[in-house]
Amino acid sequence: MFSEYLPLCFFIFDSNLSTLVQQIRPTATQLATLTTFSHKRKLFPKTLIWGPGLETNIALPARFFIQTVDTTGRNFTTSPGEKTFEVTFTSPTDPYARIWVQILDRNDGSFLVRYRMYASYTDLHIQILLKDKLVGKSPYVLRGAVYHESCDCPEPSGALWEKNMHCPASFSQIESDLSVFPSVDPDRNAHEILQRFGKRHSLCHYTIKNNQVYIKTKIFMDAFLLSLTRKVKLPDIEFFVNLEDWPLEKRQASEKPSPIFSWCGSNDTQDIVMPTYDVTESVLETMGRVSLDMMSVQGHTGPAWEQKISKAFWRGRDSGKERLELVKLARANPDMLDATLTNFFFFKHDESLYGPLVKHVSFFDFFKYKYQINVDGTVAAYRLPYLLAGDSVVFKHDSIYYEHFYKQLQPWVHYIPFKADLSDLLGKIQWARDHDEEAKRIALAGQRFARTHLMGDSIFCYYFKLFQKYAELQVTEAKVRDCMELVEQPKDELFPCYCARKKVCVLGIKQNHKNVCINLY
Repeated sequence: MFSEYLPLCFFIFDSNLSTLVQQIRPTATQLATLTTFSHKRKLFPKTLIWGPGLETNIALPARFFIQTVDTTGRNFTTSPGEKTFEVTFTSPTDPYARIWVQILDRNDGSFLVRYRMYASYTDLHIQILLKDKLVGKSPYVLRGAVYHESCDCPEPSGALWEKNMHCPASFSQIESDLSVFPSVDPDRNAHEILQRFGKRHSLCHYTIKNNQVYIKTKIFMDAFLLSLTRKVKLPDIEFFVNLEDWPLEKRQASEKPSPIFSWCGSNDTQDIVMPTYDVTESVLETMGRVSLDMMSVQGHTGPAWEQKISKAFWRGRDSGKERLELVKLARANPDMLDATLTNFFFFKHDESLYGPLVKHVSFFDFFKYKYQINVDGTVAAYRLPYLLAGDSVVFKHDSIYYEHFYKQLQPWVHYIPFKADLSDLLGKIQWARDHDEEAKRIALAGQRFARTHLMGDSIFCYYFKLFQKYAELQVTEAKVRDCMELVEQPKDELFPCYCARKKVCVLGIKQNHKNVCINLY
């Protein structure tokens, strides 16, 4: 999938066309474009420049790989050093483009360049330099309007937006979640869900009508919904969001369960799973209020595999009994496992059992260790996407809980599984030590999965497809209910944008016997 219209752009370079094709699995058209790039390039012909950031209709974010080569044309598989590439942006309409650029060295010979636009531009020029020489077909020109995140300019056609975004035709988790609902009745849900869950649980009641967001009771995921409606016209839809960590609906399919959207699912509930609030917010706030996101991790993967510490590592709070058992296991086996608690909230702190609390460790420092432990807390541990994006191998706890992408993961391909009671964890760690190359392959497969399926474009595609499919099940009209309030789009007073898509024909105003069309912005 590519990224369009997200808070920030990222694009990727790679010198080895066959390697890139394996990583991204482009369409036939994209492959032809990549091949053309590879043959026509005059400067640094081994450097492949590819990514949606080079297409006007895929405005934000963008991504491209860089695979650097030495003077003999061999691929680098490790970092060639800092400040290898320089990327600049200009526009004929504004020579001082307000764009923040970051180049992230992924330490495997590739670079991820990401940028955040603070204004919209026309004919945006992207210039890529290596040792003061232009790379590939640089400068690249994005013809036409390139909209920034705050620009309210939705694509009227959902089908066209999906095509531009290269969204998949379906998501297996969405199909599974919605299969238990032959139909959805917003009128019934508005009464029944509040009656069943409203007093004891935190719910948020949303209606999207004419691509405007209305809310009742609580404000939580407004920012993401507003962002999505700035990019594409959503179908009219009415739904409830569970604001708690754990899923709620325990009725079976035969018992007419209520459709409730949740961040996490489980084997014994029927909730409709969305991407977690953590990864959703990180998409919106990348290069903003958050430092940990799916791209920043890729630039902070620690030392090379051979220099990583051959121990399993974990830090966290006491939000599950399994975590307490993990800490006890680590205290008994410090040569294999480094696991300590940073905070006690749910259980009594018994230092004789669990040891002293330790200070928080930067997530990026996790990757000093070869083996990363992902163990449940209250529900599924929401750190898994970030762990996969690193280059350490992930040991994943067997669990009844799951996130929106778990169905796509394969044990022993993307991660090493261990039992819920931790009884085989030490044995699995020893296996990884004894089979270093196999463990490394699993680590890199998990990393490729995260780079392909858990980036911002994938998150936006997932939400859109979920809302689209859910709207198709509605048998009554989505309504703006009593006490609902309109959630206004934020105003960008500094950098207002002109949206070329907002063109309407005004009937009755004619010139030369034709209706006059005007742009509204």
